[in-house]
Amino acid sequence: MYQSKITGVGHYLPEEVLTNNQLSEIMDTTDEWITERTGIKERRIYKENEDRVSTMGARAAYKALEMAGINKNEVDMIVFATLSPDYYFPGSGVLMQREMGINGIPAIDIRQQCSGFVYGISVADQYIKTGMCKKVLVVGSEIHTNAFEYTNRDRHVSVIFGDGAGCALLERAEEGEESAVLSTHIHSDGTHAEELAAKHPGSVSKIRCSNEMLEAGALLPNMNGQLVFKNAVQRFPEVIKEALEYNNLKPSDIDLLIPHQANLRISQFVQKLMRLGDDKIFNNIQKYGNTTAGSIPIALSEAVQEGKVKKGDLLCLAAFGSGFTWASTLVRW
Repeated sequence: MYQSKITGVGHYLPEEVLTNNQLSEIMDTTDEWITERTGIKERRIYKENEDRVSTMGARAAYKALEMAGINKNEVDMIVFATLSPDYYFPGSGVLMQREMGINGIPAIDIRQQCSGFVYGISVADQYIKTGMCKKVLVVGSEIHTNAFEYTNRDRHVSVIFGDGAGCALLERAEEGEESAVLSTHIHSDGTHAEELAAKHPGSVSKIRCSNEMLEAGALLPNMNGQLVFKNAVQRFPEVIKEALEYNNLKPSDIDLLIPHQANLRISQFVQKLMRLGDDKIFNNIQKYGNTTAGSIPIALSEAVQEGKVKKGDLLCLAAFGSGFTWASTLVRW
């Protein structure tokens, strides 16, 4: 059986920045309140008529291909993770494919929200391991800032999220290569599905959208922050330890942990529990907020760009999010 490896990464972020101080001018919040609870100082906002989930994904993908020195026509598959697709259907994977002009190959869309990118790595890894593909683009891309109201009734959620995209190119590793995706571990539990969800417009309602629903805020995402935090700080360490034990490794072997950027307090809790130094964890939520499926590939690409990842390093990517879903992967760079 083959192995896969990550040979290229890239990310794209819209230029416009929305700061906490700007938010405090349009709703009842403060920079101190947001920073204390989330660690976020600012986030990026997409540009209407220019940025789409699919086009942002394509821009990140081109950077990953450039890093790997691979022509787009060599790609065998696209795995596209998002909770904010361009359209209700079709999925954004085929739209990115069209944008890049690489039609004919399969494009798979997955909806595992914050865990989407790591789930995507797992999907791509299996296709490469079985010999069906040699080169797979795994993309996480999101536009959140047009899904919320920047008003007092939605402030507990809207201040958290931002827009952006990231991508990794997975390729078949030659036999005996050190660089490889060592393992992937994916889980879900739908018990608390509605506690972090956007239920409308959906098929659970006879009428998917109405003026009454808009006025009542029924189309806005819902989040039980305390319950999400409680589950996240349990599942993050579990799935990281699972990956380490599977590979007969220990926390001290990790050179860099890149967690999903949901909340800086969650990341700091996991860091302390795993006894990792500040140089062993990468956080950028302060600058970009929570970009759900985009957060880990953006952070991975930025860490590589900043020289924080060296050949031979052991990377752990871990996520928890809506579903609830949680996942991890260990990568030897």
